[in-house]
Amino acid sequence: MAAVMQGHVTGAPNLLLRLEGALLGGLSVWLFARTGVSWWVFAGLILAPDLAMLGYLCGPRLGCAIYNAAHSLIGPALLGVAATASGSSMMLAVALIWAAHVEFDRALGYGLKYATRFADTHLGVIGPARRTE
Repeated sequence: MAAVMQGHVTGAPNLLLRLEGALLGGLSVWLFARTGVSWWVFAGLILAPDLAMLGYLCGPRLGCAIYNAAHSLIGPALLGVAATASGSSMMLAVALIWAAHVEFDRALGYGLKYATRFADTHLGVIGPARRTE
């Protein structure tokens, strides 16, 4: 049985969340390919959600809120619904790129942040801080 240690998902649930991220990220890329939008758009936007890290310049609480808003599937899902309603393939492509970013982050173990520090995520401690834990 997996334990929750310091608010982080561990064991089999962590592995399942990471596998889910890889599969959903791959699905998002496959669906993007079907939009007909240029792969240059994909290349130009795939790391755009990481600009939310700049929120940490204002402190960990605000940084955490901004980062999590950009790294949850709520935004891409709402954008995808708006794209479908409007028939915009570009808007749908952006939603899929955003979703792919979020899910590949999950697959790599980068989870939603806690307000304590940037390294604390729901999937565990990341970066150099992991070595000191």
